[in-house]
Amino acid sequence: MTTSTEIAEAGDRILAAVRTVVVGMDDPLEIALASILAGGHVLFEDVPGLGKTLAARSLASALGLSFRRLQCTPDMLPGDVTGSYVYAPDSSDFVFRPGPIFTGLLLADEINRTTPKTQSAMLEAMAERQVTVEGNSFPLPAPFHVIATSNPIEYEGTYALPEAQLDRFMVRLSVGYPDVSGEAQILQNRVSRRQEAAHVAAVIDAERLVELQAVVEAIHVDEDIARYCVEIARATRTASNVEVGASPRGSLSLLLLGRALAALDGRDFVRPDDIKRIAVPVLAHRLTLTPQAWAQGASAADVVSAVVGQVPVPPTVKERV
Repeated sequence: MTTSTEIAEAGDRILAAVRTVVVGMDDPLEIALASILAGGHVLFEDVPGLGKTLAARSLASALGLSFRRLQCTPDMLPGDVTGSYVYAPDSSDFVFRPGPIFTGLLLADEINRTTPKTQSAMLEAMAERQVTVEGNSFPLPAPFHVIATSNPIEYEGTYALPEAQLDRFMVRLSVGYPDVSGEAQILQNRVSRRQEAAHVAAVIDAERLVELQAVVEAIHVDEDIARYCVEIARATRTASNVEVGASPRGSLSLLLLGRALAALDGRDFVRPDDIKRIAVPVLAHRLTLTPQAWAQGASAADVVSAVVGQVPVPPTVKERV
């Protein structure tokens, strides 16, 4: 039977494989992997050229998942994502032709370049692992995950992600610029491989990933930890500079991702520090700040950090760890 220790070992090997081509993203990569182990979806949001697409593709390769890339554009239609019915002359009937969403890991590259209508085509798939076309439902492969990238600095030809779409992502991660040595390593890696394409060998396969996800589901969560997640999410709803706070899906994501991080650390229980570490990437994108807060330059990440600092850590858990 697989244990949390085996998850930690598999996680180390997966991250080591990805880091052979992706430099300077240790923390975002670990949280992204934990999100997939927790059954969630990931949004990478940062300026162009930082390796977001490479990170997503490399992670898919290391996990051994079937991979499809969806290059989002303004003229893309929902059927271009989900698939559609086409006429088959040999049978004189319409048959369903699956779209790129029927894969193990879908990379929605620059998701904010396609219209909200097309973005909404992913809502059912991300929440229920199925798509409905013309009244007929089609199950997606298991496992199924979406990793999307978004450019936050361009407004020409882009569309804001609807709140319902953002809420489907377990985490929103910022990559950030690498340091001097990291950037130098990126250049050296490119020179060493003598080609643009970078390849990562599969470490596990889809079947093994499903097994690891089942173990994560068995990670113990203390009742006080669950309440701690709820209290943090509820505190965002009453903050003075927040118009709309985190939904119950936010507190649930804290709990689910906390279990995956514990497993990657080789533990079979969740600590408060696990929840603190992921509070910003899990909750910040779910908040809508007041106009006054925007005018004062406040950020959702600052609000979540302040909330985490104010909510008391469960005393029973603190004593146990």
